[in-house]
Amino acid sequence: MSYTSTHFIHHFGLSSAFAYSTRSIGCLLLTPTRRKFCNAFIPIAQKASEELLVVVGGGAAGFYGAIRAKTLAPKLNVVVIEKGKPLSKVKISGGGRCNVTNGHCVDNKILAENYPRGHKEFRGSFFDMHGPVDTMSWFSDHGVDLKVEEDGRVFPVSNSSASVIDCLMSEANRTGVVLQTGKAVRTASTDGGKFLLGIGKQTTSSVEYVEADYLLIASGNSSQVGFSLASQLGHLIIDPVPSLFTFKTADLQLADLSGVTFPKVRAKLILENVKRNIQQFTQVGPMLVTHWGLSGPVILRLSAWGARDLFSSGYKGTVTVDFIPDLHIEDLKAILSRHKRQFVKQKVSNAYPPEFGLVKRFWKYILDRQGVSGDDLWASIPNNTISSVASLLKHCDFGVTGKGQFKDEFVKAGGVPLSEISLNTMESKLHSDLFFAGEVLNVDGVTGGFNFQNAWSGGYIAGTTIGTRVRDAYLRGLDIQ
Repeated sequence: MSYTSTHFIHHFGLSSAFAYSTRSIGCLLLTPTRRKFCNAFIPIAQKASEELLVVVGGGAAGFYGAIRAKTLAPKLNVVVIEKGKPLSKVKISGGGRCNVTNGHCVDNKILAENYPRGHKEFRGSFFDMHGPVDTMSWFSDHGVDLKVEEDGRVFPVSNSSASVIDCLMSEANRTGVVLQTGKAVRTASTDGGKFLLGIGKQTTSSVEYVEADYLLIASGNSSQVGFSLASQLGHLIIDPVPSLFTFKTADLQLADLSGVTFPKVRAKLILENVKRNIQQFTQVGPMLVTHWGLSGPVILRLSAWGARDLFSSGYKGTVTVDFIPDLHIEDLKAILSRHKRQFVKQKVSNAYPPEFGLVKRFWKYILDRQGVSGDDLWASIPNNTISSVASLLKHCDFGVTGKGQFKDEFVKAGGVPLSEISLNTMESKLHSDLFFAGEVLNVDGVTGGFNFQNAWSGGYIAGTTIGTRVRDAYLRGLDIQ
């Protein structure tokens, strides 16, 4: 039974894949000041041989894949289905600036190490096909000027995510990609080599059916839509758990240090349920103290690598921080002893070694934890106290009592296992012409543009595979004729 000839017309406003006339299609119109939807008279599906790609999810991976497929195969009908606002995560990422990718990881093996789920698989050809340099070139070629900041994060020169959104929207419109919002693909099954998709509006329970030749699921991991469809088509789903979050601590005194930053610390995560030594449970980088606990890149990386174990432990554990990682403990003791000799009549709270690079509030916190009064003179500080202060600076424990959130962004660990897809095509190993891209897969990166790079790479590879397949089939048909 074919649903295409009636429901396809009604649902998308497109001409039937088996008809020979043109019809009106909902398309996207861009203006310099606003984006809106209109009906444009666009010739489509002129021949029965023209095929349909349905992209589930209007995020970074979905748009990038749709544009790439349509660019390679202009005669392919491409429709993106998004139940909410398109590119919503792009809009809020990087504090509204959009951290497009990371510009410091030129070596793909080093780049792969920024993916707690995916670091082994991504050591292969994944980023060779479309890596950070390719992403930056693509956006630059399409009118988005980019800049690489000191920590490697790449942003639009405009410092606005609108530049990235407008670029993707404009290119989708130019190539003829159709965007449908307020709808969701609720069911998916295979039917005679095609995909039978049940699609419904958000405001109604009724479902209409469409036949698609190709299906790209790129719905992210914040929605159950992609997981449900993948499961219906026989794929396993690794239950998602939060990744990239801050740590809440039980240390009430730490709240007084809210806003204090450390350019470089070494932090180690210790969990009772994890007895094995995990190299990535030790991270080096900047750290921030918040009113609830600990944050900053080093903590976010620990949360990503420990995501599943932290979930299993109920987000209870210990973070051990070395606040002066570039100095050996014996060097710290020597510096403190020398400081004592030089400032014998100074209060310990007012005079402390500048070599440590610490702010006064934190120095007082260290003294308080060691039971040293800030009003004591250096002359009265015994050598064993100097040793204990040095030890605390190198080995300071904080009890983790829970997790916080990281701004408005939400990354999860979990999804379709990478073992069930071919990374060189992004095609399912269970069904031909079924593709996945982005965070619907069991892939997540640390903070710094790596999650978006996964989306760009996966979307590009999937779009290339689909577009090339359609184009080559079309060219073969011309040769036969």
